[in-house]
Amino acid sequence: MSCVGRGRNLKRVGLPAVLVALAIAVMLPAGASAANGLGVHGSVNQVYVTGAQPGTSLRLIDRTGKRVSTRPVGTLGGVVFRDVPGGKGYRVRAADGSLSVRVGVMRDHAAPKNTSIYNQTLPAGGYGYMYTRDGTSLALDVRLPGPPENGPYPTLVEYSGYGYANPAGAESGISPILNLLGYAVVDVNMRGTGCSGGAFDYFERLQSLDGYDVVETSARQPWVLHHKVGMAGISYGGLSQLFVGATTPPDLAAITPLSVIDDSATTLYPGGFLNTGFALEWAEDRVHDSKPASPTEGQGWAYKRIQDGDQICKANQTLHTAAADLVTKVHHNRFFRPNVANPLSPATFVNRINVPVFLACQFEDEQTGGHCPNLADRFTNTRRKWFTFTNGLHIDSIDPETINRWFDFLELYVAGRRPQLSPLAAASAPLIYQIAMGVTGVTLPHDPIQDQPTFEGARAAFEALPSVRILFDNGAGGMPGAPVPGFERDFSRFPIPGTRPQSLFFGSNGTLTGKPPKKGRKGGSDTFTWNKGARPANDFAGTNTAEGDLWTANPSYDWRQPPAGTAASYVTPPLSADAGIIGAGAVHAWIRASVPDVDLQVTVSEVRPDGKETYVQSGYLRASMRKLDPRKSSLLEPVLSLRGDDVAKLPKGRFTKLIIPLYYQGHVYRAGSRIRVTVAAPSGDQPVWSFAETVPTHLANVTVSFSHKHASRLILPLVPGVTAPTPLPPCPALRGEPCRNFGQ
Repeated sequence: MSCVGRGRNLKRVGLPAVLVALAIAVMLPAGASAANGLGVHGSVNQVYVTGAQPGTSLRLIDRTGKRVSTRPVGTLGGVVFRDVPGGKGYRVRAADGSLSVRVGVMRDHAAPKNTSIYNQTLPAGGYGYMYTRDGTSLALDVRLPGPPENGPYPTLVEYSGYGYANPAGAESGISPILNLLGYAVVDVNMRGTGCSGGAFDYFERLQSLDGYDVVETSARQPWVLHHKVGMAGISYGGLSQLFVGATTPPDLAAITPLSVIDDSATTLYPGGFLNTGFALEWAEDRVHDSKPASPTEGQGWAYKRIQDGDQICKANQTLHTAAADLVTKVHHNRFFRPNVANPLSPATFVNRINVPVFLACQFEDEQTGGHCPNLADRFTNTRRKWFTFTNGLHIDSIDPETINRWFDFLELYVAGRRPQLSPLAAASAPLIYQIAMGVTGVTLPHDPIQDQPTFEGARAAFEALPSVRILFDNGAGGMPGAPVPGFERDFSRFPIPGTRPQSLFFGSNGTLTGKPPKKGRKGGSDTFTWNKGARPANDFAGTNTAEGDLWTANPSYDWRQPPAGTAASYVTPPLSADAGIIGAGAVHAWIRASVPDVDLQVTVSEVRPDGKETYVQSGYLRASMRKLDPRKSSLLEPVLSLRGDDVAKLPKGRFTKLIIPLYYQGHVYRAGSRIRVTVAAPSGDQPVWSFAETVPTHLANVTVSFSHKHASRLILPLVPGVTAPTPLPPCPALRGEPCRNFGQ
């Protein structure tokens, strides 16, 4: 859709006349200082203003004349007043003292009073805009799998702050794969990003309600099969599905979030200290992308559209200057505050989702971290839910085994038809994996669901599948490092029924045994030098996940042993039988330090009979933030309080018990292997996470006790009966789990 000629193009997208007028009003020219020259509009708990004088300030006044808020005008004449109570009679006082017309502020209700906005006509293929309940226009691109006349098509929405609506192709989206599978895709940029209007804030409530509006508007299009849509996407586009799904749009058919988080804190502040690697860099990228499009800031594709004459995109930049500073918010919220953290943590609200769910994520996801399985038992409002967890990287949620089940799910719950992969889609798999992962020769495995001759039979077979599937030894089922699992196991739910805690106690000479220290025997301890510079910040020597080789079969890992004296390490004797570990776990360590606070990283690995060592999982803790939340914690899943009031320094000269939560793992330690746990400064065991703001800022001594009175131990979630039917994998081979020589 060309956007030259504003009024003509608004008519082309089929807006009701009232919305045409509203949209044009939003685009009033900047520079007006008197209140009657302002474009003032009520939103959901917000008021936004255009056409103000840059360099001045505006006041929001309630119906009684009381000042609610004062905000500076952005460089393009826009202002957003946030956190405004719902109600009528709000006015804006301009710089010259005059008052605007009165506007109402909508209350936070998922369903708007006026549903006629969903009667907009979206383009039947190509670029365009849709308008939300508050008049904000969102940029979108409709990507059909064929000509419109061959529809209607089963339809999916991809929704994020990345450049999804870029007509040249969705940036970081998966619409090409979805088109290949026969699905139409509505790729939408969130408000305040790209060519979309409004101002950006990380998953503020208004973004979720916009998503509701996108779903309902898309479902009413004539080219949409069944007039129901699903949602799809990986990472950011996966996470948005959890937020939108919790608003329960009536025409949402299903969601399929891939590679997501359960809680912002587990990625941003693991153990209570800032992840200055991927997490902070991602926040910085969002700040950059939400700025007005220009040669140096904002999203490049939006700037190009403006240069090519897109007047709507140009006008929509006005409020981008009012974007929330996500980096500042990160630093201001290092402690847990329920009113800030809970609305951003899917674990607190996925219980509202009432549609079928297919979710996949990886235990060693280098971007989000391995905490997503915590969501599995929280989808309590839908009985149709399936989860696939595997070792692997961020991209591994589209591994062949997962793709098959994901496709079956979409066919059954969005398309409403018997799953039958087209020959073209099947034949394209090797090319997809070569492009996405740099791995050749990868094909889709046989899928018994697609053997069913009828829709009813396929649905019955799919719904007979257990809810939870664990893919083990991903990378060992074919060519070493290829995204193919060695074997899999199915379970009715997560955490796995029958899981029991397996305690392994620290001992002298670096031993790790199933027996606690004996009473009366003289206790022992190990002291190491805490040195964050003892190893590189990361264990990956490539450039980054997008341009480097991390997602390939042979990543450039540089996973080094801690230098002598810079870690405390303990290892079991050779295992007499396989140990299937599925879940989180923890390290209970009695620590004494030469400093009042210290950041620690614990890493669990498998030491193999062939002298190799395989990384499995890590956990983190700032000692001063050691207090647990007793309401949320269990022995196998401890949860840190992270509240500012609970911060406490280490007592000088005395041992203190620290419970260091581990992130989730799904790993079978083979008979003959040994389990190792290492306590050290946070560095060297993650490919893109890093920690530049750890404490202390200098060398320190840390002592770990293993006496009877102060018995330190590793606690792992052992699932009896889970053994490996395959031999020990090649090393290296396992995706997301680097391998090194033990002892070097």
